[in-house]
Amino acid sequence: MQLHIHPTAERVLTDLADFFVAQAAEAIAARGRFVVALSGGSSPKKLYELLASPAYREKVAWPQVFFFFGDERNVPATDAESNYRMANEALLKPLGIAAAQVFAVDTTLPPAEAAAAYTETIRQFFGAEEARFDLVLLGLGDNSHTASLFPHTPVLHDASVGARKVFLTDKNVFRITLTAPLINQARAVAFLVYGQDKAAAVRHVLHDARDVEEFPAQLIAPAGETHWFLDQAAASLLPKQ
Repeated sequence: MQLHIHPTAERVLTDLADFFVAQAAEAIAARGRFVVALSGGSSPKKLYELLASPAYREKVAWPQVFFFFGDERNVPATDAESNYRMANEALLKPLGIAAAQVFAVDTTLPPAEAAAAYTETIRQFFGAEEARFDLVLLGLGDNSHTASLFPHTPVLHDASVGARKVFLTDKNVFRITLTAPLINQARAVAFLVYGQDKAAAVRHVLHDARDVEEFPAQLIAPAGETHWFLDQAAASLLPKQ
């Protein structure tokens, strides 16, 4: 695990954008394509806008990048809460990404069927190969959830490699998420976390005793590399090195 701690959120975003560019170049050189699972939320939106900006848009061979989603809300693709809509508006549409390069969750289906269909989409994309993303981008909630792996939900103990529905009783809503075993097959995982409100969650996940029911992001232990991109505020409760 590598920590990348910067004084400001802007520096964090720039460092992660540079990391994205480097990972894309390495994957394309080695395998001819870069397969990434995107995260939702306000923090990734700023990253996507940066990648689509003039400063970065020419640094990646975008026709060789394929986009999946780490999780999705059970809402129409046009809904303001849709992770796909956010990524499309901030990154995919500005870059002119072809529809054939984007694999969104089909939220017109019931949640269980949507999860099963997404599992099959991933299986077909990778074919006979292991389903191994080159990069999975993740955030961290103040309750230590990541993707839609929320505290005290059955999916935390799902050993399958695929997508599953998640029902959040406190919000009375469904989500679809990649399972931890699928995320953990990734070549690299990058957490983007900034702000003082995330400091306690960062400490729980990185420093406290293992308790995945309370701190689901502790489940993420990929076969490849793990990188945490943090500002000093988010890292403020970690033990001093």
